[in-house]
Amino acid sequence: MVALMRHFDIQTVTIHGHDIGFRMGGRGPVLLLVHGMARNSDTWLPVLPALSEHFTVLAPDLPGHGASAKPRTDYSLGAFANSLRDLLVSLGIERATLVGHSLGGGVVMQFAYQFPERCERMVLESSGGLGEEVNLLLRALTLPGAEYVFPLLCSNWIHDTVASAVGVLKHVGLRPNPNVVEMWDSYGSLADAQTRTAFLHTLRSVIDVAGQRVSAHDRLYLASMLPTLIIWGDHDRIIPASQAAATHAAIPDSRLELFAGVGHFPHCERPRQFAEVLTAFVQSTRPAAVSAERWQELLLAATL
Repeated sequence: MVALMRHFDIQTVTIHGHDIGFRMGGRGPVLLLVHGMARNSDTWLPVLPALSEHFTVLAPDLPGHGASAKPRTDYSLGAFANSLRDLLVSLGIERATLVGHSLGGGVVMQFAYQFPERCERMVLESSGGLGEEVNLLLRALTLPGAEYVFPLLCSNWIHDTVASAVGVLKHVGLRPNPNVVEMWDSYGSLADAQTRTAFLHTLRSVIDVAGQRVSAHDRLYLASMLPTLIIWGDHDRIIPASQAAATHAAIPDSRLELFAGVGHFPHCERPRQFAEVLTAFVQSTRPAAVSAERWQELLLAATL
């Protein structure tokens, strides 16, 4: 692919009449980086420069997030996977290594299930869709009436006040924990009414009061077709690291990297380590080429 911008400004492309925002840069094999719930492509900015030295990096804003349109529409994992496929097609990209964080991990697994011929590898970072347990606050936000409480809690005034305080800390040389900053940016995005509505639709499509209600576990055997890397922080308070170990055991030949002392955002908390681990994984594995025959073989074997 041709050389692209290195400063990763947000760009947009119109697909099906709706804008999709994305950041793109670098040269080489394509990495498709998929963010989590209530975040957007700027979550990947700490790792984009290092990754772009070896790869073409493409970091979209999922529909309902960031610079992408926020219509009243389907915000399921399948719909997100379709939007990513359409983005790749619009940019002339046939295949990519898929990297998904949190909700993005669930989207990546859904993409690999729907479009295996477009997937070269799969990287699941602090991924959703791998177990029932999830943070209590996210479960509570699925309760009826949350949409009426949100506008009171997620105001621009509250977010901007705290953001100003964080700026003062940075000015005097104190660096806030990246995990906290990412959580606060997620909260801040919900001050926008359209983003908040899209967030609630997305949340309720994958979580209810009992926990995560979407699970890939009965299909993880299919991931044996793809080189798979699992990255998690051992101090994750959103999705426990025990789910990483269970997923590693369920996917033959997968790799597991636990980041010590790290929470839910390894790519922000340890960007250098994350980029090194991801780069080494891609460079040491052969891209998958999934045929219809191989897909059929695995499906039939699972029914015996």
